[in-house]
Amino acid sequence: MAFFIGIDVGTGSARAGIFDEAGRLVGSAKRAIAIWHEAGEIVEQSSSDIWRAVCESVREAVQAASVTADEIAGIGFDATCSLVAIGEGGAPVAVGPSGDAERNIIVWMDHRALDQTRRINASGHRVLSYVGGAISPEMETPKLLWLAENMPQSFAAAVHFFDLADWLTYRATGSTARSTCTLTCKWTYLAHEKRFDEGYFRQIGLGMLADEGFARIGTEVVEPGTPLGKGLSAEAAAELGLRPGIAVGAALIDAHAGGLGSVGGRDASGAATDAARQLAYIFGTSACAMATTADPEFVPGVWGPYFSAMLPGLWLNEGGQSAAGAAIDHLVTLHPATPAARIKAGEEGQSLFAYLEERIAALADRMEETVRLAAEIQVVPEFLGNRSPKAEPDARGTIAGLDLSENTDSLARLYLAGLCGLSYGARQIVEALAIQGIEIDTIVLSGGAGQSALVRQTLADATGLVVAVPEAPEPVLLGAAILGAVAAGRFAGTGEAIEAMSRLGNEYRPAGGLSRRIHDAKYEIFLSLQDEDRRSRALIGSVLAGS
Repeated sequence: MAFFIGIDVGTGSARAGIFDEAGRLVGSAKRAIAIWHEAGEIVEQSSSDIWRAVCESVREAVQAASVTADEIAGIGFDATCSLVAIGEGGAPVAVGPSGDAERNIIVWMDHRALDQTRRINASGHRVLSYVGGAISPEMETPKLLWLAENMPQSFAAAVHFFDLADWLTYRATGSTARSTCTLTCKWTYLAHEKRFDEGYFRQIGLGMLADEGFARIGTEVVEPGTPLGKGLSAEAAAELGLRPGIAVGAALIDAHAGGLGSVGGRDASGAATDAARQLAYIFGTSACAMATTADPEFVPGVWGPYFSAMLPGLWLNEGGQSAAGAAIDHLVTLHPATPAARIKAGEEGQSLFAYLEERIAALADRMEETVRLAAEIQVVPEFLGNRSPKAEPDARGTIAGLDLSENTDSLARLYLAGLCGLSYGARQIVEALAIQGIEIDTIVLSGGAGQSALVRQTLADATGLVVAVPEAPEPVLLGAAILGAVAAGRFAGTGEAIEAMSRLGNEYRPAGGLSRRIHDAKYEIFLSLQDEDRRSRALIGSVLAGS
């Protein structure tokens, strides 16, 4: 039996998983990666540090799986949509005010390019219709424009600009080929036309990239899972503890790997499921919600439609929240009971959230009535803006209904209200898709923050949809491993690999009755608080503009 390695680089860690041909995880490992935060919403990482973490994770995972290097047939990578700058000979290039060349990655959540984003959106270029009508500061062209305007020497010194996932395959194989996933979703590549729009780059101030024939951002573009170069290079193989020549597949963005490892898998009875009626919802530091269609559907405020960005030959619409798990982390730190609760949770060998969920279960008589505990607390957790469907990076979080309580029960209720708020954000995306005729009946939930039964049931109750959970404990890693399996030729294509390696497990169905009525009311309040935040920002903005 052959084995495949899936490598996932998230915001805080690199992980490796070893899977067999049936999609069973037989070994995994994880390493933390460094991240730097600075004023001006600057967030940076190091490609050298990330590669170190990848190598250590792979070596440990192979050992944990008790397989030999000769049994590994394919490798797939996924990563956050972060921008990597590389100079001559693969040397890192500084991308921030620190001037530290080792800090050569602008992380996806970095919002330094807000001014560039506004100017690009003001252009009204037709390319923007393929990103929901407005580009996001999380995407790469605003970041490239910031570099060109603020660090021209670094911009000029960069031989290549990569999406992090593509840099990983470059580091592994030496191939400069880019994935249709990364370039289409984050670089405005028009995969259905197989080109960048030269006029767009010239209009926004990046005409120099067009003058170069786009050589620094990608001239060879291939579908995810396409075998790259001659496989794993001798240098990378020595670092990873593997053999040279192992097939390496073109990569995916991390959330899209989660989608690949989630949607379209067989259900618990072994029956095929319809990926077109499923929403892949990857709930981690951020949240990503993805729907596939046979024909392009333009949904205002929802990124896409992107051609062949996740499943070959299908169009992808992508929504989500810039802060999801990160928003809940931030929310609970605002409560005075959190420090003591962390200590208590640690004493019991639990995470803070597991401890709070136990408290919620003790307070609620039945799971379907849990929402009553947070009925009077309203949270719009948009601390890092609204990614979709409002496409407002300036939006901010709103909390209403707090009292002076400082005990653990009060903290637990606030935590639950935050989960409801995130779930209403997902409901808002589902409704935006439905307006354009994209009907969803099942949310396939994956990601580290979506592992608890409370999160799953809250999402089902708040959206009114069935929530299904992949059988694989690590669907993002599975999605990456599927790329390796396809690259190795084990399967004829992605669809065949999904059928063999991906299955759905438990389902969570929405409660009716009072629970449904409370969620409907809270959702109406959620929408009104979004409107009030928008009105408040506009009013204060007009006052400050006139001062």
